Amino acid sequence: MRALIVDDSKTMRRIVGKVVKESGFDTILEAENGQEALTRLRDCAADTPFALALVDWNMPVMDGLTFVQAARAEGFSELPIIMITTEASLEYVTRAMEAGANEYLMKPFTKESLRDKLALLGFEIVT
Repeated sequence: MRALIVDDSKTMRRIVGKVVKESGFDTILEAENGQEALTRLRDCAADTPFALALVDWNMPVMDGLTFVQAARAEGFSELPIIMITTEASLEYVTRAMEAGANEYLMKPFTKESLRDKLALLGFEIVT
């Protein structure tokens, strides 16, 4: 399975990537912003589509909310998306879910909380 991690922080991409890889995903691709992530989605759609996207909210060029809206508008409706962000208010959670995010996880998070979100989306977690 392939996962796409979208965050402007290289450190955060590595942290999330490590947990996702340990949870059973074999391929992890990264993007620094939503625009780069959309390009990766488009480029991989025909070959080996992504099984999951994990997206930060606050990024330059294209933020996470705009990415979610664009991905859904471009037909990536089946792609599970987890928004992982420091934005903790109910307003942000609501906006993300209305835009098409499947789950929402607030930073800082634990390995277990990310794994719980993966399990909620139906992914079998390797232990």
